[in-house]
Amino acid sequence: MRHIALFADRAHALRSRIFPPRPGKTPEHCTPPHHRPGGEMTEVVAHAVPPSATSKGLRPGALSMVSSVVIGTASTAPAYSIAATLGLLVIAGTGFQAASFVLFAFVPVMFVALAFRELNSAEPDCGTNFTWATRAFGSKVGWMSGWVVTIAQLLAMTSQSAISGKYTLLLFGAKDLADNKFATMGVGLAWLVLLCWICYRGIEVSARLQWVLLAVELTVLVIFSVVALYRVFDGSAGPQASAPQLSWLLPTGIGAGAFIAATLPAVFLYWGWDSSVSVNEESADPRRGPGKAAVLSTVLLVLNYVIVTIAALAFAGIGAAGIGLGNPDNSDDVLAGLGSAVFGEGSFGKVMGVLLIVSVLTSAAASSQATIMPCARTTLSMASHGALPEVFAKVHPRYLTPTVSTWTFGIVSFALYVLLSLLSDDVLSDSVSAVGLTIGVEYAMTALACVWIFRKTLLGSVRNFFMRGVFPLIGGLFFALVLVLAVIYYAQPDSGETTIFGIGGVAVIGVLAIVIGVPLMAIVYRGCRDFFAGRSLPRGSVPTDGDSIVADRV
Repeated sequence: MRHIALFADRAHALRSRIFPPRPGKTPEHCTPPHHRPGGEMTEVVAHAVPPSATSKGLRPGALSMVSSVVIGTASTAPAYSIAATLGLLVIAGTGFQAASFVLFAFVPVMFVALAFRELNSAEPDCGTNFTWATRAFGSKVGWMSGWVVTIAQLLAMTSQSAISGKYTLLLFGAKDLADNKFATMGVGLAWLVLLCWICYRGIEVSARLQWVLLAVELTVLVIFSVVALYRVFDGSAGPQASAPQLSWLLPTGIGAGAFIAATLPAVFLYWGWDSSVSVNEESADPRRGPGKAAVLSTVLLVLNYVIVTIAALAFAGIGAAGIGLGNPDNSDDVLAGLGSAVFGEGSFGKVMGVLLIVSVLTSAAASSQATIMPCARTTLSMASHGALPEVFAKVHPRYLTPTVSTWTFGIVSFALYVLLSLLSDDVLSDSVSAVGLTIGVEYAMTALACVWIFRKTLLGSVRNFFMRGVFPLIGGLFFALVLVLAVIYYAQPDSGETTIFGIGGVAVIGVLAIVIGVPLMAIVYRGCRDFFAGRSLPRGSVPTDGDSIVADRV
């Protein structure tokens, strides 16, 4: 029992350092200002914020709905996502019907997007998943939901930083350096610092950069698709090409194993659109705009993905050699492998080859920036509601952006990327794949929270029954099933790059990343008692005749 007592003493010491008790008072560092005598947090956090700021100090009305759509779309990194996923879908055994899985995955994603829209209309809080899960299922579940979102974005940033570093070097023709781990790491970390600084400088600056990056990215993808399809129908694409068929959009005749193996990457292809909802408190129409933007983002994504997928399949075919999408050598980035084949070796081809590299680079950069913004706002919301130390609720008095939350995310991402890279490229790869498990938790939790919060209104109209009940329920159950299947699949020793005690490293890293939130929650528990007691953010629901969440009677 001695080691247990020693652990307890160390944990108590760590908590005391984070939440030092005041003489004669219980720890209050996580108590939100409206539950604390004297409003201490107002002096620390919001004193310098002008009256025009939101309750958390963010800048209201800074984003139009179109800007929110741009943020939601850019966050998924469309160019890189489809380039890195399409080959995996074909290799999984789907063949030309890889396009059908891209389309099929859109349906449950849309159902979850509808849940986000409905919940945002009832309570537009930048904490999104954290806030709504707390309202539906209580403080502990809500805190873990916030943690899952945070760790997912931290792991994703390691991949995005690596991609930014590699493609920056490729853009300048430094192919040898692009294969050097330390050179790639150095450039990737520079991108991370730069993007954190841009997010810190203001939401308007961030939004303008998102517009530029996404415009470049989508323009290149459109040109690629048009040229590839033109050459297919023109007959100049080569013997491997095939004219598109309607059957490519029907997932029939696929074995169970291939179906599961293809569904997982296809579903995760869409992750990131919910960033448009995370900036709800800075939107022109907080209750309606971000929710509509989330839905529109998913529609824009599916159109983009399906068109590019069909173009690539038609031009390259599914062969396992050459430019075929079934070639494992091309699976990491099928667009790079197709660049010279589609555009040729002339001047136009060389220019477009460079632009393909630029599209992946802008894709990774835009996604990185759109990952920093929602994570910083999640921890800002958690601190504002008393679920984290109040320092994370600090907002810059001039820029009206999260300060400590933004830079803490950057510092932790910086350290995590360096650590995983130094361990091995295989560990880094499996850590990124583990994000899939956290996505399953995040989307399932939010969709089911929608059903529970709106339960009293479901029979009020046909619209409510489907939009707040049936569709979110299907989406939530689907992602819960995806989570289970993902754990089973990734637990197989040959599913990833590493194994830990005979179990696939992706499953171990993913489960560990989620579970580590439990001791972290225990550490902050003592200083955040108002939150965990349900006083600062009580459980609630939308009443039969209401549109907003109100606290449930205890």
